[in-house]
Amino acid sequence: MIRRAALACLLAAPVSAGTLEGRLVTFTVETWDSREAPLLVARGRTVTVDQGVEFGLDREGFTGGLDVVPVNVEIGPTRIELSYPKGIGRFFESRFNGYVLRFETECALFEKVAIDPEASSMEVTEVWAETGALYINVSGLGYGPDSTLALDLEVADCPLS
Repeated sequence: MIRRAALACLLAAPVSAGTLEGRLVTFTVETWDSREAPLLVARGRTVTVDQGVEFGLDREGFTGGLDVVPVNVEIGPTRIELSYPKGIGRFFESRFNGYVLRFETECALFEKVAIDPEASSMEVTEVWAETGALYINVSGLGYGPDSTLALDLEVADCPLS
């Protein structure tokens, strides 16, 4: 009887959602028309997700006529926010020009990704996940100090690597 009651309690308990906090993540900037022949793959940076801004990228110097646009990336437990502290301009147009966040995990980390229109001034339309990676395409969009992008995520309860 006690086992049956314990099992009933476990089944009735809500499933806990996952979090990005404490996860190891590598952030890169990529530009390509074909993944097999990238035009730019910026130097990746790896951190553990914690409080505050995880990445504050600045220009790296031109590679094939392209350079990184300065961007700040803050990652919360279930949210990612991007802002552009310096400069104004338009992202180079290609099939993909944007950001890749690769989280250390073997499972499909993202169950749902949604752009928060209330907190986003950029009209990003292409964001997708592949296993533990999140791709954000900003190709051809304008950016500046007032530009923001906020993504709300439903994170799977994957074990930390």
